[in-house]
Amino acid sequence: MKRKLAKIYTPPDQPGFLGAGHIARAVVQLPFPESDPFIILMDDMLDKQDDIPVGGPHPHAGVEIGSLYLEGELGEPEHHLKKGDFEIMMAGSGVVHTETIAEKTKLRLLQMWMSPPKKDRHALPRLQRLPAAHVPVIADEGVNIRLYSGALKGAASPVHTYTPLIVAEITLQAGATTTLDIPASFNTFLYVINGSIKAGEDQQPLNQDQVGWLDLFKDDSQSELTITAGDAGARMVLYAGKPTASEVVLHGPFVADTAEDINRLYAEYRRGKMQHILSVPEAQRITW
Repeated sequence: MKRKLAKIYTPPDQPGFLGAGHIARAVVQLPFPESDPFIILMDDMLDKQDDIPVGGPHPHAGVEIGSLYLEGELGEPEHHLKKGDFEIMMAGSGVVHTETIAEKTKLRLLQMWMSPPKKDRHALPRLQRLPAAHVPVIADEGVNIRLYSGALKGAASPVHTYTPLIVAEITLQAGATTTLDIPASFNTFLYVINGSIKAGEDQQPLNQDQVGWLDLFKDDSQSELTITAGDAGARMVLYAGKPTASEVVLHGPFVADTAEDINRLYAEYRRGKMQHILSVPEAQRITW
């Protein structure tokens, strides 16, 4: 079964919430039933030119959050992440997470929110970090694949997610081609960071800053996606996840089953019942 691009768009740049120098681009722009299990993917580009602190502690619940650092670095010594690092946090029953930037910083971060299956939405919070040096790399002629989650081409990431997930950064030299085996039932999209590609059975063009979603099947068998780089080569990120077919209510930092659940989560946060992610049991804080 061969896959092809079914939806293509170019997400616009918008001012980010961190003030001057922050550009935010909403990569996922489909209603959740069409993007399931992906709720949000933000491409945050920050060029902070002052030493005024921004960000800070905030809660999350009911969602798995995957952060891929494309450029730069962020965080205090106990929570420091840099280019090529991948982190996935299962907020589950509810945690507090701190992201504070207190000095001049230049970075680019892809942050993805994914819905876990309904039965796992209130699981014990968990934090996993995959440093750049430990990311599995698949190298072929003119092709380099960094595999952050899931399995591709015989390689597998050690990261575990409640919803089956593939995240890969793919770099191709000019004219290079690769074919990837992806479950046909996984909702899959490509986001081109640099250059251009032709993708899918009909080799449809996808250019820099564009997002292309593949056609989707109910069949659990493997499917093939063929990607060929343009004349200037290409760098892109692939996300593929198994849909959960669950209801999602999103409000602020929380994902829940119902509006009543959202109210309960806010009440628990106000009462101080959510612990900081760095204070969860050691078994739930994993560095690969």
